[in-house]
Amino acid sequence: MRLATYNVEWFTTLFDRENRLEPNGEWSARHNVTRAEQAEALGVVFRAMDADAIMIIEAPDASGKRQTVPALEDFAAHFGLRTRAAVMGFMNDTQQEIALLYDPEALTAKHAPRSGTADVPRFDGTFEIDLDIDATRDSVTFSKPPLELEVTTNAGFTFQMIGAHLKSKAPHGARNPAHAMKLAIANRRKQLAQAVWLRARIDRHLNEKTPLVVLGDLNDGPGLDEFEGLFGRSSVEIVMDGPAGALFDPHASRALTTRLGPVPTTARFWIKPEKRYLQALLDYIMITPDLRQRGAAWRIWHPLDDPACWADVELREALVMASDHFPVTMDLDI
Repeated sequence: MRLATYNVEWFTTLFDRENRLEPNGEWSARHNVTRAEQAEALGVVFRAMDADAIMIIEAPDASGKRQTVPALEDFAAHFGLRTRAAVMGFMNDTQQEIALLYDPEALTAKHAPRSGTADVPRFDGTFEIDLDIDATRDSVTFSKPPLELEVTTNAGFTFQMIGAHLKSKAPHGARNPAHAMKLAIANRRKQLAQAVWLRARIDRHLNEKTPLVVLGDLNDGPGLDEFEGLFGRSSVEIVMDGPAGALFDPHASRALTTRLGPVPTTARFWIKPEKRYLQALLDYIMITPDLRQRGAAWRIWHPLDDPACWADVELREALVMASDHFPVTMDLDI
């Protein structure tokens, strides 16, 4: 079984209001890339991955202009993908949904949100936490509620899957550098609160001995920026480890133990003022210990770091064209 997570930058702009893929010569939301070029590149990438299930981060919007599931299923039909069924959870208002595209011949997947408690509400609710140690509880919500799924393979193995896209730290609307810093710190507090909320749900699964896969874009990584020194831990560290035990992702583990030297990366962004690319580790597939024992093997489909991706010229160019993130896959014997 191959599972994947893939953040497709502004996937929603490739579809019309009837949820049909619209691969024409107009510009996509990616810089200097047309809709046709991005769509064709995505088709190449999805076929090459040949995953049984892909957690799509920034899936097509479901806010009224179009619908996520029909759009993804039309995309799959257009390129003849075996991952032809889609499922999503709670809708959000960011135009970037979280959805799973999967092969119905290999598995079934259904939205299965856990009921909330007073301390740990459902992901479409409100989480109360003291963000700044002032003895006052703050109310936190997910801009993109995580997608909780119950998955059963055709071999009869059942496990839980949580797809997540934690809030960005970008200080949008800043009036000056001081205001930008204030907004960035506030956004970081909210992001860490979301990580604590997600971790509380993970602890519940671990306590119940439930096989679990947590995957997606955490918009954070160990040592990624100066805020880690201010708050002590990254979102990744919070999500990976907690009272009930640890999850495992080899790329995150390597980054956490490497103070100097290269670490894996899953995203590549153009920094216009500096005229260079910034690479970062943002996308993860974390699993419980029982799943790790089932021959788990990870791969980042980075066109510049993975020799097989580099050697395949069509795939190499498609990975760069399709998104500013690269897919992460994991193979499991389930």
